[in-house]
Amino acid sequence: MHALNLQPKNLSLVERLADLAVDALIDEADLSPKPALVDRRGNGAHTDLHLGLMHASALSLWPAFKEMAEAAIEFGEVGLPLREAVGRIGREGEQAMLDTTGGVNTHRGAIWALGLLVTAVALEPQSCRAHSVALRAARLALLDDRFAPRPLSHGAQVAQRYGARGAREEAQLGFRAVTQRALPQLQRSRAAGHGEQNARLDALLAIMTNLADTCVLYRAGEEGLNTMQRGAKAVLDAGGSASLGGRRRLHELDQQLIALNASPGGAADLLAACLFIDRIESGDGLIQGVF
Repeated sequence: MHALNLQPKNLSLVERLADLAVDALIDEADLSPKPALVDRRGNGAHTDLHLGLMHASALSLWPAFKEMAEAAIEFGEVGLPLREAVGRIGREGEQAMLDTTGGVNTHRGAIWALGLLVTAVALEPQSCRAHSVALRAARLALLDDRFAPRPLSHGAQVAQRYGARGAREEAQLGFRAVTQRALPQLQRSRAAGHGEQNARLDALLAIMTNLADTCVLYRAGEEGLNTMQRGAKAVLDAGGSASLGGRRRLHELDQQLIALNASPGGAADLLAACLFIDRIESGDGLIQGVF
């Protein structure tokens, strides 16, 4: 059951946006079979994660997403005050996540991505096309938070070592992996009648074909990244997740990435961002009536 289904129907905009962000995280976690990622089958390439922990982590972030949306409404424009408020709330949300998971990093990258997108929607809820939301999020991401701690995350260290774009740069460039790859593939697979779960898997694979996933680079280096990108392309070239050939390739990719201890967590975070934007853009009634 989705988090939003546990809430009364007469929710405010900020509550609905927080619901949608949490829903996107839960939908991403539940999606199966994802290559080397936690899903309904098991833990993928992870030893410290499981599906229940992913759900608990997602739910722990609801207050942070709500506060980010409230900050957007309070400040009313992209600027340093809003950027620093979102940064502070994000760090508080990360601590709540770590308290919930016993110190395990389940959703640090997703807090960054979805936090920016929630804020961007709350700033201009009447302008919810994917590219418009992504552009507002990018403008916010380009601002420097003076209060952000400076120690480099694993992703930032890897980005420097390999010259790859980390989560920060992906946001600053307008979430191109989402707007140019994941969302178009999601829509193509739906239009082809592949079913919602297969369409979402195909969207994840579309991200993986091109993303320099710093989670994979950290765990398995360039070999892992090349395996991920080639394998994801092979699944789509074989007909995608809805085809027998695509499923065979997907199983092969899953086994290869697990053997390399390579889990595409960056791609998973961007899939959650894709699912959030898709729900916002589709006008399916979840946020109607509050604008």
